[in-house]
Amino acid sequence: MSIRTETRACSEGRIGLITLDSSHNLNALSLEMINALQATLDEWAVDPSICLVLLWGAGERAFCAGADIRRLYEAMDRDDGHSQVIRYFTAEYRLDHTLHVYPKPLVCWAHGYTMGGGLGLLAGCRYRLLAPSAQLAMPEVSIGLFPDVGAGYFLNRLPEGIGLFLGLTGARLNQADSLRIGLADLAVADETPEALLQRLLETRWSGEVAADDNRLYRLLNQFTGERSIALPESQLANHEQRITRLCHGDSLPQIVNRLVGETVENDAWWQTAIDNLRNGCPTTAWLTWEQLRRARQFSLKDIFRMELIMAVRCCEGDDLREGIRARLIDRDNRPHWQYPAVDAVPYDDVEHYFTAPWAPADDPLADLDWHST
Repeated sequence: MSIRTETRACSEGRIGLITLDSSHNLNALSLEMINALQATLDEWAVDPSICLVLLWGAGERAFCAGADIRRLYEAMDRDDGHSQVIRYFTAEYRLDHTLHVYPKPLVCWAHGYTMGGGLGLLAGCRYRLLAPSAQLAMPEVSIGLFPDVGAGYFLNRLPEGIGLFLGLTGARLNQADSLRIGLADLAVADETPEALLQRLLETRWSGEVAADDNRLYRLLNQFTGERSIALPESQLANHEQRITRLCHGDSLPQIVNRLVGETVENDAWWQTAIDNLRNGCPTTAWLTWEQLRRARQFSLKDIFRMELIMAVRCCEGDDLREGIRARLIDRDNRPHWQYPAVDAVPYDDVEHYFTAPWAPADDPLADLDWHST
């Protein structure tokens, strides 16, 4: 299962504690982990004794580095691969949606690698706390997927151009970067939440959501304000105006050409991001562009339904398999993408990724209606 769950008695009331516990693979999300998380959250949502939930990851290197891509790669080539893919992404997106609409306060404490599916977990929580080692990214352009797990929702809510840039380049964000653009709420000084957990246990929780949420808000701000936190330099801050300028416009090929052609001397952060774009999957760039454009008009529920279609279509094609092979299996880092450049991708091919492989009545996420936002 690779998660640990427990409840703790406080001065009054109880809190639920969920620990991602698969540190050997950076707490990458398997279907078993996702299902266990969902079952626990569903149980605690209706348990009147549980007043709030704390989510974090075990190990020193990561909160969660994303989906268990190796297992997904293996599943795609099985006889029942299509159904396995649908089952995995349906469960993952249902879990992410649950976090966004959860009826009780949720605190996520993220450290180390918090990428892809891990960032999806963080983004869905009511309170998002970042440890000093936190590194946030949506790096799917390098493997031929797209920034999923509700990224159509949270990337569109970032400052102008930033969400598109992060999706196109997989750029990594540190504590300061993430706070600056609103992907996190508070910085913490420690890597693990033991000190915060002790404070939570010493507090009286009523079980009345609004009152507990107000009390938690004040507790978290007091907790983070008690210790001096030296934030790292924000790499993103040095490029925000540049990104806004370069990512403005209604032509993706022009935007990509501007980004790749921009000369920034002696800046490793920028160069790494642009190299990711230059060597990344051209179809992914188009999927990111269309995803963010369409999602502006969608509810959270409909964003997840769209992203499920996109994910299943990606698993049907060649680019995702090739990207995983090159980056994680053979590790030659030389993927052979279906198209050589963004301007070579036919629009009809892009449109295919947004066309459902099922009838509306068979939509696996149709039942998100009951708690949509």
